[in-house]
Order: sequence, then C-alpha cells, then structure tokens
Amino acid sequence: MAAIMLQGTGSDVGKSLLVAGLCRALVRRGYSVRPFKPQNMSNNAAVTADGGEIGRAQALQAMAAGIEPHTDMNPVLLKPQADRTSQLVVHGQVRGKLGSENFRSARGELLEAVLTSYRRLQAQCDIVVVEGAGSPAEVNLRAGDIANMGFARAANVPVILVGDIDRGGVIAAVAGTRAVIDPADAAMIRGFLINKFRGDPALFEDGYRHIEQLTGWKGFGVIPWLGQASRLPSEDAVVLERRQGVGHEKLLIACPILPRIANFDDLDPLKLEPGVEVMMVPPGQPIPAEAALIILPGSKATIADLQAVRDQGWDIDILAHRRRGRPILGICGGYQMLGRRIDDPDGIEGPPGGIEGLGLLDVETRLTQVKTLERTGGTAMGQAFSGYEMHVGRTDGADCARPFAMLEGGRPDGASSGDGTVMGTYVHGLFASTALRAAFLSRLGHEAASEDYQASVHEALDQIAMQLEEHVDVQALIRIATA
Repeated sequence: MAAIMLQGTGSDVGKSLLVAGLCRALVRRGYSVRPFKPQNMSNNAAVTADGGEIGRAQALQAMAAGIEPHTDMNPVLLKPQADRTSQLVVHGQVRGKLGSENFRSARGELLEAVLTSYRRLQAQCDIVVVEGAGSPAEVNLRAGDIANMGFARAANVPVILVGDIDRGGVIAAVAGTRAVIDPADAAMIRGFLINKFRGDPALFEDGYRHIEQLTGWKGFGVIPWLGQASRLPSEDAVVLERRQGVGHEKLLIACPILPRIANFDDLDPLKLEPGVEVMMVPPGQPIPAEAALIILPGSKATIADLQAVRDQGWDIDILAHRRRGRPILGICGGYQMLGRRIDDPDGIEGPPGGIEGLGLLDVETRLTQVKTLERTGGTAMGQAFSGYEMHVGRTDGADCARPFAMLEGGRPDGASSGDGTVMGTYVHGLFASTALRAAFLSRLGHEAASEDYQASVHEALDQIAMQLEEHVDVQALIRIATA
C-alpha cells in the first residue's frame, strides 16, 4: 500500500503544486496515482463526478494524475465564512459549521472519515500522494490533528518536509520544525525538499548540508522557481495580494478582492490571454476607472461581502462604471449582489438577515438550506461551454427573462439587464471554454488568442513534472513510498 506525504514548514510553501507535479511525474513513469489531502481550508472548490465538492487544488492534482476528481481525495473541507466560523464539508457534502469554540474537538472526530477515504483510494492505485495542510510545526494544533502528523501516524505514511527558500530563513524553518515537533512525529519524516529557489543551486550547497546535519534528515532536491505555476489555477487567496495590474495598453478587467472571495480561479483563463490584464483590486484601492469590465466574483458570505463592497466604496466605482455604459459580470455570489435584495432568513451564510443589493439587475435572492452542486454545460453568446454550479439560494425577477445562458435540458441560467450591459450567472468555470471566452472578449472589442485553456494546464503540468525529474530524486521518493 504505497504512499508518500508532502508536509510544509508553513503555508504557501508550494505543497499543492509539488503534489500535482509529482502525480504527473509518476503517471509519466507508468504508475496509477491518486492525490489526497485529509483536510483542506479553502473557498476555492470544485464539483466532483460523484456530486460533491473538494478543494480546487485536489481537482488539479486529479487532472495531473489523469483521473476524475472524487470526494475521497479531500474528505474534509473547511470553507471560511467569517473570522471564527467555517462551513464544514465532509465527503463532499455540507455537515454544519465549525467555530473557534468547537474546532479542535470536532476536527479530531473526523479522523475515521479521513482514513475511510484514504483506504478507498489506496485500493484503486499504485501510489497515493498526500498533501498536508499548514505545518506540523504548529504544535499548538497537534491535539486532534488530522491534516499533518495526526494523519501520517494513523495511516503510517512517510513524510517529506518542504521548505520555501524564496521567503527566506529556510534553514531555520526546516531545522526549527525538527526542534519543536514531537520525536515520534519527527520519526515520520524521511527527508526534505527545498522549493522556489532562484539562481544557481550551487550557492546553497553549504546551506543544504547544514540542514542535513542539523536535522539528521536527507535532502532530496532543490527545486527551482517553477514559472509554469502561473498557468495553473490557484487555490489559496494569499496569492491574490501579489497580482497587480500593469500595462495600461492592455484590456483591463478588474475584480475586487472580497473578504470571503470564492472560486476566483474563474478568472485564470482570462489572465493567460495576450493583451488582457486581470487586476485583483485589494481593499483600500478603488476599482480603476479605465477598466473595460468589472467582474464581481463568488463569495462564501455574500451579504457580509456586499457590505464590504460598500465599506470600501467599490459600490460607487461599480455604479460609475455602469453609467459609462461598460459591462459588469457577476458570478454566483457576485450575481446575487447585482440584484435588488438578498435575504438569508435562516442564517445559512452568517447571522439571519438581509441586505439591499446594488440594484443593477431586477432580481432578488433568497438563500436556502439546499445547496446546488453539479457539473453543467450549455450555450451563452452563441457558444457552447461547460462548467459547474456551487451555490445556495434561488434568484428570481424580471431580468431572469433574459438569461445569461441556456443550460443543458433547456434550463435558463442567470439574468441580463435590458441593454445587456449587466450580466449575472451561477455557472463557474465559463472562461475555460475557449469559444465562449473569445466571444466574451470580442464583445469588449478585444481579439482573443483563444488558447485551449485545458491544454495549457496539461502542458504546464508536463513541464513541472519534467522539472521535478531533473531536480528531485524522484526514484528515492518512490522507494520511500513503497518501502
């Protein structure tokens, strides 16, 4: 029952990308592979073939492994709704909420669900590649842990520790992890990888040996900065703060970074278009007046995020954009915000209540207990597309008579204003469809290169796999996994 787990010295050290790359490298060697993450925390999720939801990173890793994503690949998903509250998703379905008051006790009770999924995946493949969450060095969270060493020890899975040299202090990060974790946990770690190195790796040879001497762990490689990662969908919202608009000669598409932004990878295919700049607008900055299009993204807490839009003054920018006659697209929660009102009488996404919408579409939304989770497809702007729905609530009103799209089976989706300038849809992943993306950009007066987005992602995964083969002792990792 072969398996190997990548844990990190901290968050955002590149674990998700390395698991995806390792999955692809193993598949290229002829292995049957399954990715697995016991517990994930993210509002970027994907709909699986078995009708549930998992973290977006695990869906990408499944693609890297050449298989359909399944809820077993991420059995516990936490979707933050407020600073101290997350929606709990187990085996792809909502199972309530976790708050600071019950987080530790409830999390520990989920270990059996995690192990059940892991064992099912083991039975399907040659090797399971497991991704940890955060860091095992967070020893204050060790009791009841199911994401890192709690899982590794329960399932007896060997661990490789990943350190991020780009952020600095990687020697201390790896050696410090060795120093603070329990000796029995440290015994699970077979070695380390250094990730995100820029420049000549020979310059780090002494540092590499220092880590080996300080920890007693073997190093398995120094991985260069993988520029191909920019072509892959990202899961962690932390990356949004690094995306800044450049080049005023480009077609500018602006998207505000909402506090509980969800499924922002909807915009990734647009980023790859030559001549297009997707600007993620951070709090404290206005939405640029020169934007050709404003996209209001998905949200895990729509009412709270709409209030944040007003608090930031972005509603003023959006209304001014509308007066200029420029288009606005709302996706999922963003679609709900464009309407006249949103009501949440049962407190589905926060405290019970309601809020006046931006009033740009003649629709109203009522959030309900029923969550729609399904893959879908249809036509919009005369072009076929595929995507998925992931939302709570029902939206109705006069502008629904002008749907944004017609889904399979003749079901209308979304709404449009009378002049077609303001549009809303519940479908995520629209822009991954080449023809629809080209048609949408053409409407903005821009000629799209119309690159096949899925093919681009697969090409990037192949290139990352080849980089790992060059800079990592992959054969040694296989021996560890199969020992």
